[in-house]
Amino acid sequence: MSVVDHTSIELSPRISEAEVADYVALLKPRVMSLVVFTALVGLMIAPIHVHPVLAFTSILCIAVGAGASGALNMWYEADIDALMSRTANRPIPRGRIAPGEAAAFGMTLAFFSVMTLGILVNWVAGALLAFTIFFYVVIYTVALKRWTAQNIVIGGAAGALPPVVAWAAATGSLSVEPVLLFLIIFFWTPPHFWALALFRSDDYARAGVPMLPVTAGPDVTRLQILLYTIVLVAVALAPWPLGYFDAVYGVVSLLLGGGMLWLSIDVYRLREGREANRATRRLFAFSILYLFALFATLLLEVVARGIAPLIW
Repeated sequence: MSVVDHTSIELSPRISEAEVADYVALLKPRVMSLVVFTALVGLMIAPIHVHPVLAFTSILCIAVGAGASGALNMWYEADIDALMSRTANRPIPRGRIAPGEAAAFGMTLAFFSVMTLGILVNWVAGALLAFTIFFYVVIYTVALKRWTAQNIVIGGAAGALPPVVAWAAATGSLSVEPVLLFLIIFFWTPPHFWALALFRSDDYARAGVPMLPVTAGPDVTRLQILLYTIVLVAVALAPWPLGYFDAVYGVVSLLLGGGMLWLSIDVYRLREGREANRATRRLFAFSILYLFALFATLLLEVVARGIAPLIW
């Protein structure tokens, strides 16, 4: 009798312990919020009026596509997430969601986000969203992250594509403006993530992830942060003199770029002790503010141009 009971227990299907919050965590909501915001800017600066329903659909599909990428990333990286203190409490390492459940969840979201965007908005945007998900999951997560210290540099293209997808959703085509937004995010990504990697290098080393501080050392990483920041400041400022964005954006870009450059010099200069650690944390925190404020300025310019005729 007891043998039969044990067998039935072993063969019974596993009951998931996951709650709604666990599935939300799979979506990487903090990353998703940045994706939504940059995509919204790409949509708003497009020179075509988009029906509110289609605009909402576009942003929702881009957000869900980003969430799908996050879920598939967590599914594939569950083994290394369990080894890192920053990620050990994620739903899969904690055993609240099975890897297969996360993979199915991510694939379902990816399929429906791409198909919905393609059918309801246009297939240029749908194809770009599909490419973004593919690039993040296959190129970055599977092919690059565990094999090269340039993982963030190349893989950063996926995180830079949402405003391009949104522009395509509005216009059905591409142009210089979304490419400029892409380049800003692309060159912002290395100094942002390498600052994090500097004070989390033990985590990455323990998990065997070849982030630049692990493979090349902190000094090389500090130099690379400074060099990429110089390029970022120049790229972010360039749309103003080229005539694509207005003077308000140019001034804000100049001020924010000065702050970003100042902090990256601090990271390069301070190399030991608490001061060095504080410098990297300050740069990481400011880099988030930098990108948000830069894109918020573009959004405010669009709003200002829209209400100016009503006032005057």
